[in-house]
Formats: sequence, structure tokens, C-alpha cells
Amino acid sequence: MPEIADQRRTTNDKQQTNLRSLRLLFPAIALGLGWAIRGHFGHEWGAAWAGGMGGLAVLLAIPREVWLRRLPVLALLCAIGWGVGGMMSYGLIVGYGRADDILNVWYGLAMLVVVGGLYGFIGGGLFGLGLETSTRHKPDWAHLLTQMVAGAVLGWGLLIYQLEWFMTPPRSELWASCLGAALALAWYLHRNGFHSALRVGMYAAIGAGFGFGFGNFLQTMGHLSGIAFNWWNVMEFSLGFFGGLGMVYAVASSKWPEAAHASHAANGLALVVLVCAIPATNLIQAFDTEKFVEMATSLQIADTGAFVQTQNLIGWGWLILASSLLLVFWFRKQDDSFIYTYAPALFFGYTALYIMESHVRKGFFFGATDSLIPQYLYWANLLVLGILLFVMNRNPSTPPQLPLLRTPSWSRGYWIAAGVVLLMGILALVSISLHDGIQGSQARFSALLP
Repeated sequence: MPEIADQRRTTNDKQQTNLRSLRLLFPAIALGLGWAIRGHFGHEWGAAWAGGMGGLAVLLAIPREVWLRRLPVLALLCAIGWGVGGMMSYGLIVGYGRADDILNVWYGLAMLVVVGGLYGFIGGGLFGLGLETSTRHKPDWAHLLTQMVAGAVLGWGLLIYQLEWFMTPPRSELWASCLGAALALAWYLHRNGFHSALRVGMYAAIGAGFGFGFGNFLQTMGHLSGIAFNWWNVMEFSLGFFGGLGMVYAVASSKWPEAAHASHAANGLALVVLVCAIPATNLIQAFDTEKFVEMATSLQIADTGAFVQTQNLIGWGWLILASSLLLVFWFRKQDDSFIYTYAPALFFGYTALYIMESHVRKGFFFGATDSLIPQYLYWANLLVLGILLFVMNRNPSTPPQLPLLRTPSWSRGYWIAAGVVLLMGILALVSISLHDGIQGSQARFSALLP
């Protein structure tokens, strides 16, 4: 009998370990998918859509009831945080990572770690702050936003205007503004005792920073392989995958207070921004008449009417989806069965809409052949996410107890961050040993090289 009990205990431990792995993998794939699609839209609003997907995925992977009742607000905070970094320019930095000398390549990879880290810290920090908000301990959002704006202005003014520490001349240097905002957020979280939120921001920054630098290395290796593929998309997926992994790891390994009560009005307003404002802005920015004509010209199509009709169809589909989500949320009783059904519907509907928009953006419906494989892979990723969610929810009567993982020490995070920077140097050495310069490479320090 004791042996049977031990075997059952061992089997149960293995199942729990596998389940924890799936809960970490689900948000990583979701944010990776969102960031890959974001590459077709760009800038702040495209990043916000991907960030919203990442926030929803974390809440589905760790379905804590008090968090699910605030799902729209929490997802919107994640969307805003990840969207802020969309103002940064990194095209030339990617080119530095494709150079043939150690100085430029290591600089390029290291700066991508910085840019990715800023994406992750602000996105993870604001999301974590929403999770840590409780009835007894609430952030002063007005003070926080004021301090972040002030930090952004001071960061740009000091680093760019005064010290002239240009990361990517002659492109935009708004990375300095994001750095100032991130430092203001970190100081606010620290001095106000939001330590779990600070941990989420730190690990999301480490993951996204590593993912961006490593993704650039993968892009270079893909180009050298000669395989025709959108390797830029691979780099973007890497950023989102590891950023999402760092974010959910910190959430799963932190201790959280009893969350604040859900506000129906706040949830409703957040849902309007999440499913209406963000998609609508992406529609407007990505599909104006000039871009339709440009797309038709590149595909050698004289009549742009098909483009407009397809976009109108997608737009009407979005309006129906958004209206349905809003009406159901507003008028349906918010009981347990509702929130556990509504959350997956919101996530998969939100993600499917982004994929459909990417199809139109890349001419998928009009015979474009240069991006067919990535577009199919988006749906394959969504199918994998559906399977993962089904497996995770096979035992809904036993929700996960937090923390799911052992809480890491702060020093571990610092050592991991240092290891990431060192690893970029190793990847730089590997990269320059395999080529003598490839298409798209840039030289930041050509004057210093022999």
C-alpha cells in the first residue's frame, strides 16, 4: 500500500510539473504570435494589440478568479505598457547586428537587449501593478503617470539633448524617453511596496531583452542558411516569446495579495479601448488609400476595389465581434461560469481578428506569395494555443495555487541579466565568424575600425 501511494504521488507530481510547464508556455507563444503579427503594423498601436494578447494569455494560464473578474482592465494595462515602447526605433540596430566586426555586432545585440528590456519592463511593470492592486493597497495612478511622463522628458533631455548619447543616429532616439519612464516606474514600485509588480517588470525585461538580441542572431543565421523565409518575423516572435515567458514566470513565482474588487464601469471602459480603439486605430493607420494603391501596384493589380471590399468585410466582422463582446459583457450576469467562458472567447476572438488583419495587410487574399508560410503559421500557433488551453483546463475544479513556482531571489535576476549581456558577446563572436558582411548590415563605429 505505501508503494502504491508513493507511485500515485510521483505520478501526480509529474502531472503538476507538466501542467506548470504548459502554463508558462501558453503566454510565451501568445505574446510571440502577437509580436510576429505586430511586425506588419508597427509602432505603438500594433504593439498595444500584441500586449493585450499577452495579458489575456497570462490570465488564462493562471486563472485566478479575482483577476478574471478584472480581465479587461488588466489586459488593457498590459497593452498600454507594451505599447509605450512602440515609439522606439530599432531598424538600424538590427543592421548593426548583421555587420562583420565584433564591435558593431556586440553593440547591436546589446542595444537590442536594452530596447527589448524597455518594452518588457514597462509592459510587465504596469501589468504587475494591476495584479498587485488590492483594496488596502492601491496605486495613485495620477502620480505614477505624471512621474513617468516627467521621467521620459528628463531622460530624453539629459541623455540626448545634453550628453548626446545617440543609440541609433540619425533615427529617433526616443529610447531615452522610454528609459526615463521605466526608471520612474521602477522607483515608484519600489518605494510604494509593489515588489511583486517590480519583479514582473524585471523578468519581462530580461526575457524580452534576451529574445530581441537572440532573435537578431537567429535572423542573421536564417539569412546565411539561404532558406527563403521571413526571418525578421522570427526575430519578432523571439522577442514576444521570451518576453511573455519572463512575464508569466514572475507572475507564477510571486506572492500576490487579495486583489481589488472588480468595477463593472472600469471593465466596460477598458473593454471598449481594448476591442474598439486599438483595432480601429490599427485599421486606420495600416489601411489608408495610399497603402492600398501601393499594395495593388506591388501585386500588379490595376483595380483596388477588391482591396477595399475585403477590408470592409474585415471591418464589419470586427464591428460585429466587438459589439457582441461588449453587449454580452455588459448585460450578462458576471458569475463564475461566465468569466471562465468569456475570457477564452475574448482572447481567441481578439487574436483571430489580428491574424485576419495581417492577411489583408500582406495581400494574403490577393495572390501575394512572399508571406504565405508565416500567415499559415499564425493559425497553426493559434491551434496550438487552443490545445494547450484545453489541456490546462481539463481539471477546472482544481485551480492553480499561487505561487506555482519557487520565488526567485532578486540576486538571481541580476545574475541572469548579466549573463544575457555576456551571451550577446558570445553570439556576436559566432556571427562574425560565419560571414563577411551580409545584406542590410550597418556600421555604427566605422571610423574606429581599421
